[in-house]
Amino acid sequence: MSQPLPLFDAPLHQASSAVVELFDPPMCCPTGVCGPTIDQSLMDVNEMILDLQSQGVPVARHQMTSNPNAFLRNENVMRLVRERQMDALPITVVNGKVIKTGAYPALDEVKAHLNGAQR
Repeated sequence: MSQPLPLFDAPLHQASSAVVELFDPPMCCPTGVCGPTIDQSLMDVNEMILDLQSQGVPVARHQMTSNPNAFLRNENVMRLVRERQMDALPITVVNGKVIKTGAYPALDEVKAHLNGAQR
């Protein structure tokens, strides 16, 4: 059985131990998969997270409204949000490096960065 997605942040002084971090735009619920219509890209992200977690890859998801400290802890994420505002979101970070902004990555993109491939 897969592990639940972390819904809350660690305290400000504690660095995240996640290898993959998703910095989401404000959504109606922690996964964004709620309401009368479902965004297929959010379904794909949830499937990607479950796939990564089933392979033992730690994944954390942060929303600006419910987890602002996660954004504040990451200099690169905050710089992107200041420069591009909401257009920067979602932001995906793998092993501390921003790999994608403005859209969610495909599973293959994340795996390539986890395996050390450079794009």
